[in-house]
Amino acid sequence: MQAARWFGVGSAEGLGVGAGARAAGDALLGDDAKLVVVFCSQSHDLPGLLQEIRARAGDVPLVGCTTAGEIAVSGPRDASVVVVALGGDGFAVDTGYATEASRGLREAGANVAQCLPEREDLRHRVLLLLTDGLAGDQQQIVRGAYGVLGAEVPLVGGCAGDDMKMTRTFQFHGDQVLTDAVVAAGIASDAPIGIGVRHGWRRVGEPMLVTSSAENHVYTLDDRPALDVYLEHLGLEEPASDGEGLARLALTHPLGVSRPGGEDKVRLISGGDVAERSLSCIAEVPQGALVWIMEGDAQSVLEATDAAAGASLAALEGRPPLGMIAFDCIARRGVLGEDGIQAEIDRLAALAAGAPIAGFYTYGEIARTRGVRGFHNQTLVVLSVA
Repeated sequence: MQAARWFGVGSAEGLGVGAGARAAGDALLGDDAKLVVVFCSQSHDLPGLLQEIRARAGDVPLVGCTTAGEIAVSGPRDASVVVVALGGDGFAVDTGYATEASRGLREAGANVAQCLPEREDLRHRVLLLLTDGLAGDQQQIVRGAYGVLGAEVPLVGGCAGDDMKMTRTFQFHGDQVLTDAVVAAGIASDAPIGIGVRHGWRRVGEPMLVTSSAENHVYTLDDRPALDVYLEHLGLEEPASDGEGLARLALTHPLGVSRPGGEDKVRLISGGDVAERSLSCIAEVPQGALVWIMEGDAQSVLEATDAAAGASLAALEGRPPLGMIAFDCIARRGVLGEDGIQAEIDRLAALAAGAPIAGFYTYGEIARTRGVRGFHNQTLVVLSVA
């Protein structure tokens, strides 16, 4: 007898043939799956991996992306594949995708938002978004989706990774391997869905004024080249000459953008131009804003883990979770270290009380439950499904 609703997770380490089939086989708890979600390293043979998963799942709607590391209940992984499947009559799902997203991020968000099912008997809804974080200002995708769905439908998800190469990420829809894309799954449920978000970073040093910026590029801070000012605040001379070197340096020292009456917005520095001395971020840093260097430690990051998971579970109206998906910024992994990220997943598992956990390390996180804004950096977002 099929369960009215179920949530399964499977994972497999290694890049060889069969990893996708093993992970999908463990995730598919019933023959009435409504959605399959795939998180994996970009080092896989991606078309072959999807072919294996589709061979097990059939024509069930599928979305996914490459990562900067994968998360399963057994712990953090690299060069692995994690598959999430949910099914039963308690869910209805439709999916969508938009390519060449960098040419119109807001339009891409609006296009994929139209995939949300309309079911009066399934009143709990969420739009899951997986995006190319290297395509430009991700907040524009959130604005586009919000413009279609309005305030009543929450948005959740994350930006694909490429194992910290910061050159090219991939998104999946059905059997397609895409890049510069946004993929989405509109999920309708007859039981609650909860979202929690926290970052655990704090300001250090003196504020800096953004005196020249455009979208996600910062050109000057305090009327001086942004890269020079940033390095001076860190007490450093010069990073590696490539964008990847700067991105790795900046992992544990993001920018915090002052937000009146609320928690600072945190912006991941994805690279920069050493010749023009500018910084590139995953999302907009407005001209005229006050910014700070941010830092965190293991204690503050783990406290944010407890708070994010707790908030997502509190939204389930007293029901136990079927499962959790964590969208965890790669920078938090840099702060915690290998022992710390295992401790983080152990804490999530304890709060989930036996429910399966999956997720990935991201280049940015999406969590919009109120207001128009909903893009985050250096943050943990937890999606709990009752």
